[in-house]
Amino acid sequence: MRNIQLSFVAKTALALVLMAALGLSARWAAAADTNPSGAEVKIDNFSFTPQEIKVKAGTTITWTNRDDIPHTVTSTDSVFKSKTLDTDDKFTTTFTKPGTYSYFCSIHPKMTGKVIVE
Repeated sequence: MRNIQLSFVAKTALALVLMAALGLSARWAAAADTNPSGAEVKIDNFSFTPQEIKVKAGTTITWTNRDDIPHTVTSTDSVFKSKTLDTDDKFTTTFTKPGTYSYFCSIHPKMTGKVIVE
């Protein structure tokens, strides 16, 4: 009878250890999915996607031109400005101060976007 009780206790302990390990793994995976230090905006089909993005101060945003023609990323208040980006070129900038930063493509001014830094 004592062996059965030990076996039950051992199984219960093992189950608790596995549940704890799986719980930690799930939290680590979730943390890896939400990278607070980086974000991406795609340029394609004459638009910025997402057109509006909210990030925390200290976040680096990378714009990637997936379009077949050149574009720029130019802030309306001269805080940042990319060179002309050909297909697959990237532009990266880090936002250190909270605020709203509107931007556009200087080649195609109807293309607009906004970064909101909290």
